[in-house]
Amino acid sequence: MKTDNVSFRPIDVGVKIGHVHLKVSDIGRALAFYCNVLGFHITQRYGDSAVFIAAGDYHHHIGLNTWESKAGSPPARGSTGLYHTAILYPTRALLADALRRVNAAGIPLDGASDHGVSEAIYLRDPDDNGVELYWDKPQDLWPVTADGHLQMYSKPLALDSLLAEIVFAANAENDAHNQRMRLRALSRWENEGGTPAESVGSSINPEERHR
Repeated sequence: MKTDNVSFRPIDVGVKIGHVHLKVSDIGRALAFYCNVLGFHITQRYGDSAVFIAAGDYHHHIGLNTWESKAGSPPARGSTGLYHTAILYPTRALLADALRRVNAAGIPLDGASDHGVSEAIYLRDPDDNGVELYWDKPQDLWPVTADGHLQMYSKPLALDSLLAEIVFAANAENDAHNQRMRLRALSRWENEGGTPAESVGSSINPEERHR
């Protein structure tokens, strides 16, 4: 490959890595990890030789195949190849839920790190492929040097603190649900002739007033 004296404009900012395709030794065993534990779903299957899986309605985020690897072994240490597949979660609470799933399945972690820009846990799939599960912190919290350059780091991630995010998120959702129920009850009360001057935070129950 010749790279000397070759210069092109930077890649377009809209370009993304669309999916990763992994060689596995057993499709069923791989699906037990990626679907049963992590929660991906099958979008298309090709018998016992290949399968596409995704989060949401995308055609596939991960491909799994045994075309060249059925009943095979992981590459020897020191070989070149994929270091890990990184799966990005949209919130810290969802990363915490992923950790809960991994723990419940009895899958050991290789590590867990706070990188400044993100928080990540590391593990291996049944074929010994590296897997990173992470979420990105808001960009305005990313660490930078005095001259504005990104300055990532690796510090131990407190897993107990991460798991506590599940409880926090559940409480927040319960609060939001209760607020929706209060607003719905107040709206119905007003539509039935109640006085709208009562605030949502009032201790008076609109439903109680109409009994």
